[in-house]
Amino acid sequence: MQIKADFINPFLEAATIVFRDVLQTDMIRGKIAIKDTPTPSHEVAIVIGVVGSFSGEVVYSMNYDAAYKISRKLVPGLSDEDVKNEFKDILGEIANMTTGNAMNIFASAGQSVEITTPNIQDSKSTAIRFTKKPTLSINLYTKFGRVEVNVAIS
Repeated sequence: MQIKADFINPFLEAATIVFRDVLQTDMIRGKIAIKDTPTPSHEVAIVIGVVGSFSGEVVYSMNYDAAYKISRKLVPGLSDEDVKNEFKDILGEIANMTTGNAMNIFASAGQSVEITTPNIQDSKSTAIRFTKKPTLSINLYTKFGRVEVNVAIS
C-alpha cells in the first residue's frame, strides 16, 4: 500500500484549521491504522470524493454526541429536537469549509485536485458501502469527541 502524506496532510490540516478557527478547539492526532475500506466507524459520516492528480474518498466520521456538540457550538440555543433535525445541515457547513481549505492547500502546492461536494450520511437512515481500497485511518481528538478520518486515495 502506498498512500503519500501529500494526499493526506491537506485534509488533516484543513480540518484542524476549521476546528481551531470556527469551533475554537484543537485537534490532537491519535492512532493511525490501515483498513481495507474507508467505511466509517461512527454513526455520522462526511463523505468527500477526490478526482484529479489522484482519486478516491476521504471520510470524516463521528458519533452522534460529537455531531450534536458541534451543532450546539455553531448554533447555540437550539433545542434538542432542533439539533437532531438540523445537525446534518450544520455539519455540511463545517464540511464545506474544510473542503474549501483542503482545495486551497492543494492549489498552493501546485496539485490539480477536484473535490466533490461533501455528503453527510447518517447510519440510522442510510447504509454506506465502499469498494475495497487500502485506507489510512487517523483518529483526531477534540473537546467535542473523536473524529475518525479515513483516506483512501490512489
